[in-house]
Amino acid sequence: MNADPTTTGHVEARAALLLLADGRLPAGGHAHSGGVEAAVLGGDITGLDDLAEFLRGRLATAGLLAASFAAGVCRAVHAAASAAAAASAGPASPAGPASPAHAAGPANPAGPAHAAGTKGVPLLDVLAAFDDEVDARTPSPAQRAASRAQGRALMRVARAAWPVPAQPSAPHHCVALGLVAAAAGLEPRDAALAAAHASVNGPATAAVRLLGLDPLAVTGLLAEIAASVDSTAFQADQASLGSPASLPAGSAPHLDLLSERHRTAQVRMFTS
Repeated sequence: MNADPTTTGHVEARAALLLLADGRLPAGGHAHSGGVEAAVLGGDITGLDDLAEFLRGRLATAGLLAASFAAGVCRAVHAAASAAAAASAGPASPAGPASPAHAAGPANPAGPAHAAGTKGVPLLDVLAAFDDEVDARTPSPAQRAASRAQGRALMRVARAAWPVPAQPSAPHHCVALGLVAAAAGLEPRDAALAAAHASVNGPATAAVRLLGLDPLAVTGLLAEIAASVDSTAFQADQASLGSPASLPAGSAPHLDLLSERHRTAQVRMFTS
């Protein structure tokens, strides 16, 4: 992406990031509490201090995982697009800018194709590998179902705005986010930032509705956490230079238990 903010494509991509991070995006995010509803019902969250601890813990575990996978998918999509463009351009001069050796050779070991570990593999197979790795890191059936429901909703709404492929139809939410970010012209770090932001913003909004917390105080809390969100996005972007199997796998057993408890609750305000 061109770093010049006066470039039209760059401006559009910045706006796309804001759109993806907007809780009003009609992708169903408002229907998911990220474990907050079960935590409130169980007495784990009773006020602002409890919420702050919950959000920081969620960001460091589920948030980092989602951000890493979103960045990894975005990187893989860009790598596939670059490879396709190079193939369609045909052979180039060894010293020319389009030369594969110049673009992703030893002088650039962290090039997208090398970094994602996906060179020569069809994109759909790469995406399936990311999706499988998210499955392996999500032991709770309720969380897996919620993630795929959100992924399906995001893919559906994104197709109205960007050239998002029809497949996969119901990936995990972080995989869908990476796909959509790439289609919108965003970079892996942007995808990571959107995922990290969503991991705390959605649950915080849910807490306001469930506990009647002062929305100004909750906004202040999110502002306090903002630096950690940005740091998590940076960490995730760096982690996404590896293969799908090497991405973070930090566990959050309490979130798993909350998801399963929520799934069997007789009365629920949120889907998950």
